[in-house]
Amino acid sequence: MLTETVVGVDVGGTYTDLFLYDAVNETCRVVKVVTDHEAQAEGVERGLESFKASLGNLGSMIHGTTVGTNALLQRTGARVGLITTKGFRDVLEMRRRDRPHTWGLWGHFDPIVPRYCRKEVQERTLADGTVMDAVNPSEIKSVARALLEHGVESVVVFFINSYANHQNEKRAAEVLRTVWPNDYVSTSSELLPEKREYERASTAAFNAYLQPVLGPYLNEIETKIQARDSGTELLIVQSNGGLTSAAMACREAVRTTLSGPAAGVIGAAYIAHQSGYDNVITSDMGGTSFDVSLIANGSTSMVAETSIDFGMVTRSPMIEIVTIGAGGGSIAHLGPDGILEIGPESAGSEPGPVCYGKGNTMPTVTDANLVLGRINPLAPIGKGIAELDVNAAKRAIELHIAGPLNLGVMEASDAIVRVANSKMAGAIRLISIERGYQPESFVLMPFGGGGCSTRRRFNPGCWPF
Repeated sequence: MLTETVVGVDVGGTYTDLFLYDAVNETCRVVKVVTDHEAQAEGVERGLESFKASLGNLGSMIHGTTVGTNALLQRTGARVGLITTKGFRDVLEMRRRDRPHTWGLWGHFDPIVPRYCRKEVQERTLADGTVMDAVNPSEIKSVARALLEHGVESVVVFFINSYANHQNEKRAAEVLRTVWPNDYVSTSSELLPEKREYERASTAAFNAYLQPVLGPYLNEIETKIQARDSGTELLIVQSNGGLTSAAMACREAVRTTLSGPAAGVIGAAYIAHQSGYDNVITSDMGGTSFDVSLIANGSTSMVAETSIDFGMVTRSPMIEIVTIGAGGGSIAHLGPDGILEIGPESAGSEPGPVCYGKGNTMPTVTDANLVLGRINPLAPIGKGIAELDVNAAKRAIELHIAGPLNLGVMEASDAIVRVANSKMAGAIRLISIERGYQPESFVLMPFGGGGCSTRRRFNPGCWPF
């Protein structure tokens, strides 16, 4: 039985949400603040300030984050260096000979580790684990210096067949740590001691890509909560729905790529089970994305490998979640063919929807809902926003959508919401019918900022499952 206060934190692309549960008094509080992408820890700090009078004995903070996800999707991670066996420099670029478009005659892909940051060394471990050629410490130091000259922040060692014997990788990492200026040194065998060289290399590279992004952020969060109460424990939600320490999350950052959405699915599964439902489809509509998952017979769907985007493969157990760019901040625009499209670009929290008055001129789903009267402009959700500008939202929709399509502003706003809901229905179809499940056997559990508004569109009676 809990005898302390627990705070749950979810840092999304648009808002940061905090939930406080006081186990002694059996009370809870929620607060929502705008996410500051330049200083995300500050948003968490502002949220905690709102709880100041209720914090009491803060025992633990459970944190779901999209810091890693956003860094991968937006390619804003660290500059990574890769040290590999001679002859295997281009494993990341060759992938599995897949293509972004099945019938495309030409495709382009840039690995997160550019070729000039991928260095080869003479070493060899055979498939049975026999070390045929030991690694040379002098050569490791030489390539490390070359990588540092290129401005590399994080380095990963990936040797062929290291899953069978990690001796050479381990030795190379030991040598690297004597010359590398920070702690961002890792090996592929630590993260994924399995065969399949591309998947191992890709997973290790993404881990190195995220470490310098996630590490300082979590360290800052931990410092702030320790300053409030030295007994508070910071726990990070992993992509598989489990919890880990901040130190482990920094070391194995790739395991947090779907941290935020995974936390939502675990919470939904618990609530559904307590309510007597074991077959559930969860839908989380936030400000930036729409995340869907399926719970069958009380168990969440798990996958061993996922692709965040084309060529961005990570092999690590995680909850199966389908994510599309259809959130409240998703931008409505006309495609090259003149057809109305929603997302995947999002206005995020800065500048946010047009109605925020922060400089964005492209209409979003939130602007459409505001014009339709579904949002009270005088009582916006989220600290830091006093009032929403309805007229600005109308002007943006008129200029970019209604005028070109010869529609009224209200008709155009309704069309924006309908197209967004249609995209979400497609995600539901992907996670259910295309996996062999009949949606009629499931209940829909929507959550997130705008999840409930999608319920009618998903009703089997009005949408052809």
